[in-house]
Amino acid sequence: MPIDKSSLPPLKVVCSDEALMIRGREAVIDGVRARRARVLPDERGRLGEILRADDPWFEKFGQVYFTTTYPGVVKAWHYHKLQTDHFYCLKGAIKLAMYDAREASKTRGEVNEIYLTEHLAGLVRIPPGVYHGWMCVSDIECFVVNVTTECYNYENPDEHRADPHDNDIPYVWSRRDG
Repeated sequence: MPIDKSSLPPLKVVCSDEALMIRGREAVIDGVRARRARVLPDERGRLGEILRADDPWFEKFGQVYFTTTYPGVVKAWHYHKLQTDHFYCLKGAIKLAMYDAREASKTRGEVNEIYLTEHLAGLVRIPPGVYHGWMCVSDIECFVVNVTTECYNYENPDEHRADPHDNDIPYVWSRRDG
């Protein structure tokens, strides 16, 4: 059943890592992690490390894929029962939002939001059971890389969806000027 989203309180910074900020109402969703990605520039260009096998977050490898989103488009909401996602924005900018609907979670009901851009390299880990999606907030098509812990199952996809706008998730995708 959709909720009235007209009077939702604003999000505040609940975690920060060198200008990469997670906004939420009270806390970072349990199991969500974000960190700056390592980018090594030299006179030839740049090399960016997204996720390494010796990373504390690394669980296992499923697959790596990229997806694109056109300016102003929202790709949301869904969650996985098995899969952990690791998102990295390669080109453009996204506003990534997450919602914890897990029954037994200590952060049940929490909403988090983080901006990932090509100019602020960062990686976000989203555990199973957390709804997530994003909106392209750049004026160009954005490219997002996902390193997953599971392979996509074409016969039985591990994706559980909700409508991007008409839902009971206490989050609004529109831009907030001010």
